Amino acid sequence: MGRVSESIAQGNDNNSREKVIVKTSIIGIMANVLLAGFKAVVGLMTNSIAIVLDAVNNISDAGSSLITIVGTKLAGREPDKKHPFGYGRIEYLSAMIISVIVLYAGVTSFVESVKQIISPEIPDYSTVSLVIVGVAVVVKILLGRYVKGVGKKVNSDSLINSGEDATLDSVISASTLVAAVIFMVFRISLEAWLGAIISLVIIKSGIEMLRDTISQILGERNDVELAKGIHETVMSFPDVQGAYDLVLNNYGPNTWNGSIHIEVPDTYSADRLDQLIREITMKVLCDHHVILTAIGVYSVNTRDEEVIRAREQVREIVFAHEHVRQMHGFYLLKQQKIMRFDIVISFDAKDRRDIYMSVVSDVKKAFPDHELQVAMDTDFMED
Repeated sequence: MGRVSESIAQGNDNNSREKVIVKTSIIGIMANVLLAGFKAVVGLMTNSIAIVLDAVNNISDAGSSLITIVGTKLAGREPDKKHPFGYGRIEYLSAMIISVIVLYAGVTSFVESVKQIISPEIPDYSTVSLVIVGVAVVVKILLGRYVKGVGKKVNSDSLINSGEDATLDSVISASTLVAAVIFMVFRISLEAWLGAIISLVIIKSGIEMLRDTISQILGERNDVELAKGIHETVMSFPDVQGAYDLVLNNYGPNTWNGSIHIEVPDTYSADRLDQLIREITMKVLCDHHVILTAIGVYSVNTRDEEVIRAREQVREIVFAHEHVRQMHGFYLLKQQKIMRFDIVISFDAKDRRDIYMSVVSDVKKAFPDHELQVAMDTDFMED
């Protein structure tokens, strides 16, 4: 019953998030279409290539907002047989498309600016046109802050990218305004050169947004704060003596599945262990909105003094090596003389494999008549 209630609550949160994203995107579309219309008229009247390109850029921003709406709607589809983990990652694809649009707008603007540098045209500004451009600057600044703020609040990369793009647009419009004033006062036309510089800034921003989005699609390491929170929650259960091998899989913003291993005393019966696993699963789901699809179990020997001494001796040998972060899952089959355990070696090590071989070699010297089964694990929470 608790899982059902939590799932319903999560569904309501997702619906609310979707409505916020769609509403914000619609506001962005309306603002950009109006700004594009005004700028297009002003640009054609004043013969200003910079203002015309700025108008085209506003149209591309409106298109970006439309892509955000479509991406959010598609990402909100219910899981099905083909995609049992849902469609949340579509939001990353929509963010990538917006990044490409920004990059394309920057390249196009740069090409047109270079053409104007080679074959300049004399602009003809008026007070009315400058006032319109000035208002556009203010609107874009406010729109950029609003969209980016909402994007961070609801964890939407598409909105964040759109907000950053709007902020860049305000810089473009402001630069165009400055260039116009300089021309009116000193009769020096700088807008083509200024447009080229701004275009390079836009290109750089587009590349950075594209790089970040591709990195998310490829799969980044665990959210460190989320992973630490889950680890603390699992360790808060009295009989859990260790929690390791936490793996988190991201299926879209705020959508996580994961697995973890826990160490419990060997005195645990199957029914107590089942109850503990269920309680951990529900606690992590309620506190962190992460579904633990699997909880593996390491049995910690608490009754055999010989095994306990061997474990402590191995632990001393293992942690004598630099860059070893963890040792867990120790298990000793006395009659078969088989010793098993896992070690985690930091990514800071120059040669992790070399350290692993050194650890195995030293343990083998201490227990020459035992077969060693040592696994090298990865700590996905490593800073």
